[in-house]
Amino acid sequence: MSDSTEGNLYALVIDHEPRVREYAAGVLQQEGWKVVQSASAREALRHADEPGWSAIFCNVSHGGANGFDVLREFKEKLPGVAIVLVAGQGSAPGTIEPAAYGAYDFLLKPFGPEELQSLARALRTQLSEPQSSSPTRRAAACHSDLELVGRSQAYLEVLKQLSRVSNTNLPVLLTGEAGTGKEIVAGAVHERSERRNQPFISVNCSSIPPDMIEASLFGYVQGAFPGVDRGKRGLWEEANGGTLFINEITSMSRSLQDRLLRTWQTGEITRIGSDQTQKVNVRVIAASSRSVEKEVAAGRFRNDLFYRLGAVSINLPPLRERPEDVPPLAQSFADRVYRLNSRTRFSTEALTLLTRYNWPGNIRELEQAVVCAVSMCDDVVQVKDLPLRLRDAGANGSAAEEWVTLSKIEGRYVARVLEHTGGNKQAAARVLAIDRKTLDRMIKRHQITPLHTRHRAKASGN
Repeated sequence: MSDSTEGNLYALVIDHEPRVREYAAGVLQQEGWKVVQSASAREALRHADEPGWSAIFCNVSHGGANGFDVLREFKEKLPGVAIVLVAGQGSAPGTIEPAAYGAYDFLLKPFGPEELQSLARALRTQLSEPQSSSPTRRAAACHSDLELVGRSQAYLEVLKQLSRVSNTNLPVLLTGEAGTGKEIVAGAVHERSERRNQPFISVNCSSIPPDMIEASLFGYVQGAFPGVDRGKRGLWEEANGGTLFINEITSMSRSLQDRLLRTWQTGEITRIGSDQTQKVNVRVIAASSRSVEKEVAAGRFRNDLFYRLGAVSINLPPLRERPEDVPPLAQSFADRVYRLNSRTRFSTEALTLLTRYNWPGNIRELEQAVVCAVSMCDDVVQVKDLPLRLRDAGANGSAAEEWVTLSKIEGRYVARVLEHTGGNKQAAARVLAIDRKTLDRMIKRHQITPLHTRHRAKASGN
């Protein structure tokens, strides 16, 4: 590439199928790219030392480790190169991890010319823009109002995945129970991307009547519906240049999924009631509190749309699985309530109750509980300031740390019965409706100390 001139874009297309290479090269050349074709990973590596590459289109679905070796080598020697993974539908999601290799986007075979053209144009736009490395600008993005708070290992893994995928053009699928903070994570991905100064548009499909979702996403023209005297832009159009977050995407009808996939592949939208198309450049982040795999298996969700979405999938763990994140989250929510006042603190007892609660509503429920408590307290949140359901749960022993196995419950109960009978095993066996040998096995299994032994230990001061 030593003869490259300013303004030219150079692409290396790697695929073992000649017709696929030639097809992709032809589309890229029509878009003004200079293209070099390579039939194998080994052959492509000979080009790794040549400067000037703009993008690499690499088929990894049949190349095994060799295909990924090419990506690593190019990213090490040319960190600014944009990588596009190409794979068959059977290879996604799961067997390729685009974000782990710094990939910009990916294509699933068979892909049409519109999809490749849209990607080539988006690449041209990004590559032509100056890349700012200003520490101030990047710091501002990482300290937005969309805070990511957590110190558990599970949440740190989420943050690691987020940092890998943010500055790419890859779609992201966020999964997890309702209230786990999927919209916050989606916003953080946007804030850490090169699209941060463009719109971030969010839509929740489960909160919009099914017959209105299409109009909300794609817009409509005057006269598209009875009584409509003016047109309206859709959310996809509003998000042009930025990010569209589609929450509860599995709530979409199959027909709307079809239209969504077509729009995604072509990079074009058509308002309802119009036959005119408009080019759009939108990054899609989707989320679902349902299992998308189960929706696909049940035939309610398109498998090709799932493959398109699932190149990068991030699962957000429920709050009950990361109790160590409750104190910093609670403090963060409290600080938001009275940002200009003195900092509200939590008593040890209140924090203990918050940490031990099971949080079926996850982060959303915690936020509501903290807002309620802060509004009721003076400077320190006490147990009495917390919502009644939390106090009742603590009193009834239904906090997260109180949920134990049946085996432990059995051991505790046997120990209590023995204490009640003064250590008399025959009497305890009658209360438990078991024979003496079964009781002895339980005592041994649960390592229950005989009552007379405990009395001797107390008497001797041990």
